[in-house]
Amino acid sequence: MNKLILSTAALALTAGFAMADTVRLGTEGAYPPYNFINDAGEVDGFERELGDELCARAELTCEWVTNDWDSIIPNLQSGNYDAIIAGMSITPEREETMDFTKGYTLPSPSAYVAMSADVDVNTAIVAAQTGTIQSDHVATTGATLVEFPTPDETVAAVNAGEVDAVLADKDFLAPIVEETELTFVSDVYLGGGIGMAFRESDDELRGKFDAAIASMKADGSLNAMLDKWEIEGKF
Repeated sequence: MNKLILSTAALALTAGFAMADTVRLGTEGAYPPYNFINDAGEVDGFERELGDELCARAELTCEWVTNDWDSIIPNLQSGNYDAIIAGMSITPEREETMDFTKGYTLPSPSAYVAMSADVDVNTAIVAAQTGTIQSDHVATTGATLVEFPTPDETVAAVNAGEVDAVLADKDFLAPIVEETELTFVSDVYLGGGIGMAFRESDDELRGKFDAAIASMKADGSLNAMLDKWEIEGKF
């Protein structure tokens, strides 16, 4: 009986270590080219490729978890995953509750897009995704802010004439402008680049990803990956 109990305990302990060795990466899966769900139903995009490479360099086993943007930070804090890699800009407000790696992009422009380039974005009705640096920025201007849960809904609101313009990452909006009648109005630089976010208690794990990001910057592979996905903010 004692041997059976000891064997069961040993198996449980081994399973616990195995689970601890699997790092769960949380992303939105709805913000191309950073992250999206492909036709096979899998997480894809720049951050999928980047995250997989960072895990390989850090010698970590990783799995991907998708989560709606509006609850992506609370679910990190509650332990549903171990890190956020989801096009999240580094801001002082977010750094009050989380720790970030060094940026894996430099600050790249956000952009206003509308049906006409003549829209006055400082007095217009402007759509932005909830909980983003873009929505925070619009709220500081004279514009009327209308928030939506997903980036696709912000674009749909412009196309439907429900709002005058949308503010989002220019990398996200560029292919949409190419394929529709929407046009760029102006650019604005916000935030301190994009990084991975961690719970403040996970310094060791964050350090492993920081080292992996640094190695990709040093050998040029990070800039090559940014070029591949046509993302601004190279180093």
